Amino acid sequence: MLNRQGRPSQAGEGAAERHETFTGNRALQQIEPLIFEIGHHESTGVDIDRPAPFKSRLGKHARQSEIGLPGLSEPETMRHYVRLSQKNYGIDTGLFPLGSCTMKHNARLNEKVARLPGFSDVHPLQPVSTVPGALDVMLELAHYLMTLTGMPAVALSPKAGAHGEACGMMAIKAAIAAKGEGATRNVVLVPESAHGTNPATAALIGFSVKSVPARADGTVAVEDVKALLGPDVAAIMLTNPNTCGIFEPQIVEIAAAMHEAGAYFYCDGANFNAIVGKARPGDLGVDAMHINLHKTFSTPHGGGGPGAGPVVLSERLAPFAPVPFIHVEGGKSRLVEHKADAPEGNDPFGRMTAFHGQMGMYVRALAYMLSHGADGMKQASEDAVLNANYIRAGLVDLMSLPFPDHPSMHEALFDDDWLKGTGVSTLDFAKAMIDEGYHPMTVYFPLVVHGAMLIEPTESESKASLDLFVATLRDLAIAAKGNDKTRFTAAPHHAPIRRLDETRAARQPVLKWEKPAPVKEAAE
Repeated sequence: MLNRQGRPSQAGEGAAERHETFTGNRALQQIEPLIFEIGHHESTGVDIDRPAPFKSRLGKHARQSEIGLPGLSEPETMRHYVRLSQKNYGIDTGLFPLGSCTMKHNARLNEKVARLPGFSDVHPLQPVSTVPGALDVMLELAHYLMTLTGMPAVALSPKAGAHGEACGMMAIKAAIAAKGEGATRNVVLVPESAHGTNPATAALIGFSVKSVPARADGTVAVEDVKALLGPDVAAIMLTNPNTCGIFEPQIVEIAAAMHEAGAYFYCDGANFNAIVGKARPGDLGVDAMHINLHKTFSTPHGGGGPGAGPVVLSERLAPFAPVPFIHVEGGKSRLVEHKADAPEGNDPFGRMTAFHGQMGMYVRALAYMLSHGADGMKQASEDAVLNANYIRAGLVDLMSLPFPDHPSMHEALFDDDWLKGTGVSTLDFAKAMIDEGYHPMTVYFPLVVHGAMLIEPTESESKASLDLFVATLRDLAIAAKGNDKTRFTAAPHHAPIRRLDETRAARQPVLKWEKPAPVKEAAE
């Protein structure tokens, strides 16, 4: 059955009960076509006078064909994007349980401070003499990042987590080259449970990757690391707490083994939110660690937008920090923009990005730190761990734990063993959560756990919020075990668009809109 837009009806099962509509809309849940399907190329939403005759200076660069964009009026354009925004799920909509992604509340105080004149309108091409306040913000943020991590240096310019990974590993590569071992130390060890960006980053900058197996309890054994060490090993990239939500119990021994072998210890700091104020990576033997400001210090997250992923560096790597950076000497600070201007003893490996970093993220993160204080940031870590274990305790009698011997840190990890025999998969369960008004948790990651369901509530959620979430998942789990398959295998039932064929979408992606062929008139 087609609706007025000529699209298949979204009603699915129970159409009679829900009363199919002519528009395809269901009250405030409105179907919104693509913008190309709303407007027309031959029309425009504004009146523009025909220009007086003129001679074009574009030459061969002049457009040779129609631009192909639809013409919409201002109300039509506004309605289109507002309706699309209403289909988004975000942390301001409800609990966002994505594991490893740390979707925490962004305090509005931070947003207000970032919009203050002088912060919101600072420009990277301003003369340095006109932005002393911005440099002070960078210095103070750097101070707190170094204090919280126990590291002597920090590179602020990386724009995101993976960018920070590249920064840390490039510093390691530069340090190895400075010792004359660049041709021999070219192997990076990466645990099986690591984020996929870890091996990708290592490979991108010219290292080869060897996998470190995970133990049955989800952690990395120092014996397994030692077995892979040799004069060819440059570094290990280890996440702590790891992606199974477990604090690595042998991290100090692993760091010592790496250093004894002449290699370096890169720590993926994605999960720093679980240990701020509780453990300092520098004390654990870490040489480099990126910090996702969005995950730990409440700056906006995702969307490919303006992020920040500062990298703290040990004394062994500090001389190789990239430009630009702020150098303080004799109580005076200066911005070092170029490698040639670096102070004696520093040998920057290069530049990560055109400018100094993302000032808006710096301001937000610093506002978060100052408003919480040391005790508040410590409590945030404790509450994040408490909330994850609260969810774990509320579901453990119905859902199975792959690593029951370790308490959860910032996230609770379940596998699909409890779904055996139900005909319901992890994906089915996640889709059914959409019907209940929740974004699904992270599924099928980490890869070391079959049918993984990774839940990270963060410290932002209240007990009432967690209780409703746990009760919802309990209801779904009971239904799955009670052979209520249609609730899951056809889910989501109530979303604007039903479940996609994900295999086909991956193999035959439609990446751009194509104008449909004209419909031929039926022969009379």
